[in-house]
Order: sequence, then structure tokens, then C-alpha cells
Amino acid sequence: MNAPESPKVAAARTQPHGSRGGFLLGLAAYGLWGVLPIYFKAIAAVPAVDIVAHRVLWSLPFLALLVIVTRSWDKIRAALSQPRTLAILLVTALLIGGNWLLYVYAVTGGHILAASFGYYLNPLANVLLGRFVLGEKLSRMQWTAVAIAATGISVLAAGALGQLWLSLSLCISFALYGLLRKIVPADALSGLAIETAILLPLAFAWLGWGALASQPVFGTTSRETGLLLLAGVVSTTPLLLFTAAARRLAYSTLGMLQFLAPTVQFLIAVLLYGEAFTTAHAVAFAAIWAALVLYVIAMLRAPKLPQAPE
Repeated sequence: MNAPESPKVAAARTQPHGSRGGFLLGLAAYGLWGVLPIYFKAIAAVPAVDIVAHRVLWSLPFLALLVIVTRSWDKIRAALSQPRTLAILLVTALLIGGNWLLYVYAVTGGHILAASFGYYLNPLANVLLGRFVLGEKLSRMQWTAVAIAATGISVLAAGALGQLWLSLSLCISFALYGLLRKIVPADALSGLAIETAILLPLAFAWLGWGALASQPVFGTTSRETGLLLLAGVVSTTPLLLFTAAARRLAYSTLGMLQFLAPTVQFLIAVLLYGEAFTTAHAVAFAAIWAALVLYVIAMLRAPKLPQAPE
């Protein structure tokens, strides 16, 4: 009879498989986020507020099903019983709702390039929030990356000011959302379910008001109606894939994968939808890419912290 395998040996044997699986999950999550503009472009005739309302409305039953399957009701009740947690989730709900609205407006209005620029800036915004809010130390290379990114923003401000507010608003709202979700004691699924429930009355009110005003809140064609009904699954699936990947991957690997989504969005904007790529865009994107390279190098050189057990 073979001797039982030690926990260390078992962990070493299974780690490569888990890492490969986590990498594929992360690739799928950011890949789906990257091609999401194609979905929103298909329903561009529907007002952005209507799309976000449907996104909220149809996400809730999907999330409720996942909560039932994963038996997460206790986590939701625990979060709801803590006033501070509920207050933070109220703020994050408004932040993510506003971020969704800005993103859908950017895509349907032909500003995918501005949206991708905003999400390229997001990791650098996280660095600044970590420094000034969480008191994290910044290396000289990270400060250099931030300075280069600021230079790129300045050039874009001078040459494409009309879209800069959109990029910065997307960046800031998502960075603040990520910061608050980092400190709130609620896991991804229960937190997202509570946020969606908070936004649900607003979504109902908006769609109900539109219906009473005889507006086509479900689109004007059967194709648009079908796509709107899929809004919840389409928007929630990549987030769940991301959560699964985060449990299996080193945070540095996940951070590098983060740049996949805005890169795909950038390519879609220029190659598929023919958005104008100006000299200001070229200089700004070059600066952001240089800053991101420095950011990733600094991240890889940073001392590895022990991971908490699952």
C-alpha cells in the first residue's frame, strides 16, 4: 500500500495545473471585457441609460441563481447586518453604476478609444490610491511611471480635450470602486449582488417611467430586445471568471492580464469602427504604454508576499 502523499508534495503537483487554469480563466475574463464594445455597438440605438437599467435588471436574477448554487445567503445576511459595510456598498453601487453608464455612453457614442485610454490609466491610478490612501510605499520606478503617464495625459489634454473627461471619469470611478471593494468585508459575489439590489429600484423606476411615456424601453426590434435580455449574463460572466482567476493566480500575473481588455478595445476602436487616431492619441498612448512597462517591471521586482490560504 502506497504511503499517503504529503500536503506539500500534493500542492507542488497540482500548482501548475491550477496556474494554467487560472491563466485561462483570467484570459477569458479580460478577453470578454475587451470585446464587450461589439455587444454594446449592436444595441447602440438604445439609449445608454436604458442599457444600464437592463444590465441591472437582468443581472439580479442571474446573481440570485449563483447565490443559491453557492449557498452564499449567509454572507449576504452578514454584510447587510453591518451598517458600515452596507454604507460602503451603497457608495460602490453608485460608483459602478456611474462607471457602467459612462462606459456604455462611450461605446455607443463612438468613443471606444477614450474608454480604452481610461482603463489603461486604471492601474496607475491604483498605485496613487495605494500610496496616498492606503499608505503603501512607491518605488522610484513607480513614481517615474506615474510621471510619464501624467505627461501623456497632458498631451492628450492639449490635443483631444473633448474626450479626456470621459477617460479620466472612467479611470477615477473604477479606481475608487476597486479601492472601496478592497476594504469592504464582502466577497465578490455577495458584494455584487447587494450592489445590484441597491441599483434595482433606480433601474425599475427609469424603465417604468419610459414605459408610461410610451418609449420603446425594450428596443425597437426583436434583435435589440433579445440582446437587452442578455445584458445581465453578458456583463456578469467576465466578472465571475475574473473572481475565479484571482483565486488561482498570483496578483502580479493578474495585473499583467489587466492590460488585455483595453488593448482589445483599442484595436476594435481603430480597426473595426474606424475611430480617429490623432497625433495626441499616439503620444498619449505611447506614454501610457511606457508607464505600464515600468509599472509591470516594478511589480515583478517587488518582494513577493506570502499568499493567504483559500
